[in-house]
Amino acid sequence: MPRFLRAVAVAAAVAALPVLVPAAPAAATGARCPQLRLADHWYGDNAAKIQKVIDERGRCGGKHGERPVAVFDWDNTVVKNDISDQTVFWMIRHDKVLQPRNKDWRTTSRYMTDAGANALGKACGTATPAGKPLPTSENIACADELLSVRKNAKTTNGEEVFAGHNRRYMEAAYAWVAQINAGYRPDEVRAIARQARAAALLAPIGATQKVGSSTQIAWIRYYPEIKDLIATLNKAGFSTWVVSASPKEFADVWGSAVGIPPSRTLGIYSQTTDGRINGHLEGCGGHADGADEIMTYIDGKRCYINERILGIRGPKAMEAAPAGERQALAGGDATTDVTMLRDATGVRVTLNRNKDELMCRAYDNADGKWAVNPMFIEPFPALNRTYPCSTTAYENADGTRGPVLRDDGTVIPDQRDIVHP
Repeated sequence: MPRFLRAVAVAAAVAALPVLVPAAPAAATGARCPQLRLADHWYGDNAAKIQKVIDERGRCGGKHGERPVAVFDWDNTVVKNDISDQTVFWMIRHDKVLQPRNKDWRTTSRYMTDAGANALGKACGTATPAGKPLPTSENIACADELLSVRKNAKTTNGEEVFAGHNRRYMEAAYAWVAQINAGYRPDEVRAIARQARAAALLAPIGATQKVGSSTQIAWIRYYPEIKDLIATLNKAGFSTWVVSASPKEFADVWGSAVGIPPSRTLGIYSQTTDGRINGHLEGCGGHADGADEIMTYIDGKRCYINERILGIRGPKAMEAAPAGERQALAGGDATTDVTMLRDATGVRVTLNRNKDELMCRAYDNADGKWAVNPMFIEPFPALNRTYPCSTTAYENADGTRGPVLRDDGTVIPDQRDIVHP
């Protein structure tokens, strides 16, 4: 074939080939975004919901300006079991609980009832000087009374230990865990928490321990899936935070192992005098320091997020921040987390521990942004009742119960427990 005919044939063949258009930038699909390594460990389409928020909100999605925020509860959200429980157990077993000021347990909480103070005083006695360690490893009655206050907010005789606090702003029994550290320096509390952490991580899954006369859980584990999620968020340019209802000193010790330093850990904030914890709490949202009216609990979690992460000061911190400023992702497992989760604008990761108000809102899923997941270690079976959303699942500020309402004021109907192994 003559050369020019061969050239024409080649040109015709090339012209017949499909036109290849350069691919669009990867940001639109999230292809350049860090991916969850353990995506197949999540229930249903939860990993896809989470990845979508990472792809759309992260720096890899082409966003600029302020880093998107992700907030996580700690106990039973990032880890299985409770760091406050394990630290209190360790303190009781190792004689680290101090005799309170004036040997009067009323000084440990402004909400302490006479019944609570009297029961603790009788069980723990007055032989130990104020500010010195109580012999709780040997005094079983004292250990049992302390444990009953921590676990049940009741005396061993069943009487209420706390009264008068706003149930949407704080849980007095949780605050008390921070307040009984009065007399210690914050670094001393962190040292205690480190020893309790080491023991809990060393104990095999399922291990128990004797605390006073009772048998209690002895172990904690980090959830690999949540560690993976936090690492992925960090890589994608999110600002990740812990917002715990445990003392900040405890959360500081645990958070670094998942890439969240103490500078991004919120918890129960204790005031100090001359460098020592004095038993009072830092305030928020117009609630004064030392008034002990608010902590990182339900609506209090919103307040501390708004003030200490988003920079919203004063009474406005008690209100939902503008949607464009709020956290993109939140993770929690209990009613203490419900307001923090509701404020999240992207996805609300909810580990199912059968907590009524939280599960009512998560299963109602009015806007499709809730992602309910069984616990990754020892998940609960299906609940054998419905959640009483239409009647008693909501706890009012005064402790009375009522229905759970949607944002539009309608009542959430009772919900079945449908997400479980």
